[in-house]
Amino acid sequence: MHTLKRYKWTWLLLALALGMALYLVIQSLDLGEKQLPVIGEVQDFSLENVDGKQVTLADTQGKARLVYFFFTECPDVCPITTYMLSQTQDLLVKDGSFGKDVEFVSISFDPKNDTREAIKTFADRFHADYNGWYFLRGDQEQVRQLAADSFKVLIYGNDKDNFAHANLIGLVDPENRLRGLYDAGDTENVTPEFLAGALKKLAPN
Repeated sequence: MHTLKRYKWTWLLLALALGMALYLVIQSLDLGEKQLPVIGEVQDFSLENVDGKQVTLADTQGKARLVYFFFTECPDVCPITTYMLSQTQDLLVKDGSFGKDVEFVSISFDPKNDTREAIKTFADRFHADYNGWYFLRGDQEQVRQLAADSFKVLIYGNDKDNFAHANLIGLVDPENRLRGLYDAGDTENVTPEFLAGALKKLAPN
């Protein structure tokens, strides 16, 4: 009887030890709840940067990226979200990963009003570090298609009216796969710290 009890406790302790070991392995491999699913593939693009140079998807490949669609005359969500991205930028600059392992890509869908000069003025308001932050513009329909097909971001309206658009931030891994879509209006959960942490999970180093 005592022998059976002793073995019972031995097996229980062994099971607990194995369970803890498995938990630590899962944590170290960044699995379980921390794993970021592959949502889709980001299609190629060629868009104009504020310095007049063409930037393609391949130019940003190899780094974890946050992608955001905006227009400079936006009266509400775009400036607020860009400010949050600038706060995220500051966190990543401090740890040395910004521009090295992670980047931001902000894409305007209002090329008529968003000239290179207008976009740079907008970006400078938020102290954008151009070493790791692209501000791009291009043909409106091309950008609409990129936003919808690759990032599930629908854009309504045109340059004659105010735009309406989904205020989402896309998380892209170094292999150009979409790994997260975050509602920038969810300020309780989507914070600069959260975004910086999501990028670091996918950063190459």
